[in-house]
Amino acid sequence: MKSLVIWGCGGHGREVLHLCEQIGIEVMGFLDERPEYKGQIIDDIPVLGDLPDISSLQEKVRIVCAGVGSPSLKKRLVEKTKKLGFQFAETLVHPSVFMSKRNRLGIGNVICEGTILTTNVVIENFVIINRSVNISHDDRIEDYVTIAPGVQIAGNVTIHEGAYIGIGSSIREKTTIGPWSVIGGGSFVKENVPEQTLYAGVPAKFKKNLL
Repeated sequence: MKSLVIWGCGGHGREVLHLCEQIGIEVMGFLDERPEYKGQIIDDIPVLGDLPDISSLQEKVRIVCAGVGSPSLKKRLVEKTKKLGFQFAETLVHPSVFMSKRNRLGIGNVICEGTILTTNVVIENFVIINRSVNISHDDRIEDYVTIAPGVQIAGNVTIHEGAYIGIGSSIREKTTIGPWSVIGGGSFVKENVPEQTLYAGVPAKFKKNLL
C-alpha cells in the first residue's frame, strides 16, 4: 500500500493522521499551501510544503484531500490534486464505525470513530463524517460535504454537494439540505434548506444567503 500525504496540517488534518495510525496506514507528511509551515514538524510528521514540492513522489503516494473541513477549500484541493496528476487515497474508515454492507462509499472520504451508518446509505466522494455521527437508512451524502461531530441524521435525508452540517445538529427524516448550505451547530432541521443559505436554531430558521 502506498503511503499517504494529508492536505492540511490543522486540527482536522491531525485527526486524520490519528485515524491513519489507528488503522495502520503510513503517513509520509502533510501538505499546506501556506509557505511558513513548510519544514515544520507537527505531531511528529513533516509538513512537505505545497503539492508541486512533492512532484518527485507522484508515483509513491496517495493524497488525502479530506484533511480540511471547509467544503469549498476541499473541492479546490481535489481539483488541484487531479490537475497535477496525483492519485487520491481510498476512503478511510475508523475500525469502530458500524456500517452495513449495503451502503455505498465513493473515494477520498474520511469516516471517524464512533459513527453509525445503518443501511442503504450512499456517501459520494471527499466527504468528512466526523466523530459519533448517526446516519440513518436511505440517506445520501454528496461530494465535499462536511459533517461535524455528534450530528444525528434521520432516514431518507439528502445532503447536497458542499453542505456543512454543524456540530451536534439534528436533521428530520425526508429532509433535503441544498448545495453549499450551512447548518449552524446545535440546530434542529425540520424543513428543506435551499442552496447556499445559512440555517440555525431550534427549529432551524433562515439566517442569511451565502451567495
